[in-house]
Amino acid sequence: QVQLVESGGGLVQPGGSLRLSCAASGSILGIYAMGWFRQAPGKQRELVASITGGGSPYYTDSVKGRFTISRDNAKNTVYLQMNSLKPEDTAVYYCNVRARARATMRIDEYWGQGTQVTVSS
Repeated sequence: QVQLVESGGGLVQPGGSLRLSCAASGSILGIYAMGWFRQAPGKQRELVASITGGGSPYYTDSVKGRFTISRDNAKNTVYLQMNSLKPEDTAVYYCNVRARARATMRIDEYWGQGTQVTVSS
């Protein structure tokens, strides 16, 4: 149906930057909202940023002014540019996409496998 492949995580020092990418593939009729969640050890998964099909972004308060979400509809890809990273940004980051698959004709929610982001000196 729909597969999501994430890339771009890693280890970075405080104040550094990383760019996450998530590419959707498969038999897709349409992609709607795309977003990034994160889950730190012992905490619940939280929404970090999302972007509508029309390109309107949303950010959780803790990342406003530091993170930028964008999408390339021609490539079915969503990006998360993370600047001024802090140790509290350390988490596994998950891509989330709402898409209509050809096989089901439904709009369903799909998740990436997760990519580790560690901010530490």
